[in-house]
Amino acid sequence: MTSLPNSIRLAMAAEGGAAAGDEFLWLEELQGKKALQWVQQENQRTVARFGQGEDFQRIEREVLDILNKDTQIPWVSKRGEYYYNFWQDQANPRGLLRRATLDEYRKAKPAWETVLDIDALGKAEGKDWVYQGSQPLAPEYRYCLMQLSPDGGDATEIREFDLVAKRFVKEGFNVPVAKSRVSWVDRDTLFIATDFGPGSMTQSGYARIAKRWRRGTPLSAAETLYEAQPEDMAVFAYHDRTPGFERDFVGRSLDFYRRDYFLLTQDGRQKKIDIPADAELDTHREWLLIKPSSDWDVGGKRYPSGSLLAANFDDYLAGKRELQPLFTPTAEQALSGYSGTRDHLILSIMDNVVNRLEVLTPQGGSWQRRPLGNPGAISTLSAGGIDDESNAYFLTVSGFLQPTSLYMGNLDGGEATLLKQAPQDFDAAGYQVSQHYARSKDGTRVPYFQIAAKDLKLDGSTPTLLYGYGGFEVPLLPGYLGGKAPAWLERGGVYVVANIRGGGEYGPAWHQAALKQNRHRAYEDFAAVAEDLFARKVTSAPHLGARGGSNGGLLVGNMLTLYPQLFGCIVCEVPLLDMQRYTQLSAGASWIAEYGDPSKPEQWAYIKTFSPYHNIQAKTAYPPVLFYTATSDDRVNPAHARKMAARMQAMGYQQAYFYENTEGGHSAAADKQQAAFHSALVSEFMWANLSGKRKPA
Repeated sequence: MTSLPNSIRLAMAAEGGAAAGDEFLWLEELQGKKALQWVQQENQRTVARFGQGEDFQRIEREVLDILNKDTQIPWVSKRGEYYYNFWQDQANPRGLLRRATLDEYRKAKPAWETVLDIDALGKAEGKDWVYQGSQPLAPEYRYCLMQLSPDGGDATEIREFDLVAKRFVKEGFNVPVAKSRVSWVDRDTLFIATDFGPGSMTQSGYARIAKRWRRGTPLSAAETLYEAQPEDMAVFAYHDRTPGFERDFVGRSLDFYRRDYFLLTQDGRQKKIDIPADAELDTHREWLLIKPSSDWDVGGKRYPSGSLLAANFDDYLAGKRELQPLFTPTAEQALSGYSGTRDHLILSIMDNVVNRLEVLTPQGGSWQRRPLGNPGAISTLSAGGIDDESNAYFLTVSGFLQPTSLYMGNLDGGEATLLKQAPQDFDAAGYQVSQHYARSKDGTRVPYFQIAAKDLKLDGSTPTLLYGYGGFEVPLLPGYLGGKAPAWLERGGVYVVANIRGGGEYGPAWHQAALKQNRHRAYEDFAAVAEDLFARKVTSAPHLGARGGSNGGLLVGNMLTLYPQLFGCIVCEVPLLDMQRYTQLSAGASWIAEYGDPSKPEQWAYIKTFSPYHNIQAKTAYPPVLFYTATSDDRVNPAHARKMAARMQAMGYQQAYFYENTEGGHSAAADKQQAAFHSALVSEFMWANLSGKRKPA
């Protein structure tokens, strides 16, 4: 079968020729006239049903007011003497890139200096630009590479910008719209991986070739450094500018979890760094940091998956295998991340999904450790170094009912001081947060958070929103609900977050337990949380709604097809749903390591069991469902949601609703107005179907 076209292989792999018989392939034409007419028609139907009432308008206004508060924390990044912030509000919906000194930033109302007005830029150029970040050149921090998306998608145009003159550099480094990766080497040199033309992109839609590009030369003349294979996920090349420890790296991502790293030597050779393919690699001054995703036997010792290990960089490349464990996981503890200052590492450690911080300091042949901050009962502590030249750090504290506090400290000594306090967006006095555990089908204990009124009546009648993700080793940690309060809690609902397998709440093993043929464990976990809510009489099936986006959209899509009896409605956002064609849509091929390859019959045999698009059946009692996506989503193709809604409607399920925003990419919102509309529409849909106070959809 390897000589056959991929489309034929897919058709042969599918039972009954499902791919060949897909009657909604025309909806994959993102800008097709017929497809866009269908989208417009469905948008109008959905808005007419859920987006025009007094409650919708009230919630949209309340959420937008919260998002536009000028008392929200202006998050900053230090670049030289200035602290830069990107700010969006009602007057600047696309945003301002602005800056202030630290002394000014400390003030309640800093006097900001505008560097670039994205709204004004869009008006001048006749394009609705969406700011996607910038990459400055240290240590002068005069020049940066500005990333601008025409529609909010991942593909961006890159332009060199002068932060002193506050204008784009004439004849500077400019890259057309593409999924590019760039890294400054020096003022006149970039590492770049982008779309160089036919054959330069992988099957996943990312750059395959990394080059060195010198100022004043055309991009076509850039020097090739490394080429990945077409079946790889992507190529990468970057320069580590740490003073005294400058290094250049190239390599490839074989898939979402496996990589090959090479050090570029001064004589132009590529020296492979000998670590497991599934290990994450980082550097911190003289240290090589390694985080293996599976148990690793090296140097006569075994290090468990999820460990963080340190070795002297030069010694390791010379062949020595002297590794120092900086973190070793347990059954209940996992590493959620780390950050460096000049002389220290700050580790974030999850203990049953509630985290704490530790500071590690190399001293002689060992690393000393001490706690940082004061963790709350159910809250999230986060800390990161402000720059590479000092030991200053930012620390944040947040909880579901606790607005974020921003502190600034220095690991050289002294306590961190409060710098900014986010506003209290709602009165939290009447609510409480609790953590519970459900038992999944195979006996695994699955944690979940519940945010509910203190006087919650345990009679099974309360509208409850159950949110989940369960993929790509992403943990769901406590974070301030903010605008979710008027959209759900203040309506009288309960908000629940499920920490199911597939996520990263307990490290790599928790994630790997739900990969590929074991995907159903994530769905069994989510269903178990639903049933535990019933057993505790928090809610009941007619009053329980499921919500998830992206991989979480696949999750709730499977709740729809596999566990319809557990839910009163489903909200499925920017989802994967057609798991037979997902590898051919946008960036889908990059996730084969997560789900499997449907072009291989033996893998399609299990993938089809969690492909909602293929598992919808006629004459089945499905709950109402809202599919929400964006035309500009170039990560998870909107065709998934389009086709699923159309197929359900063709089967007679008129309670299948659909809405597609044009902008916003994978977030489905390019500005705060669009985000507020999204929030209010979802709230109205769920409340209409779960509260019992209005006619269901």
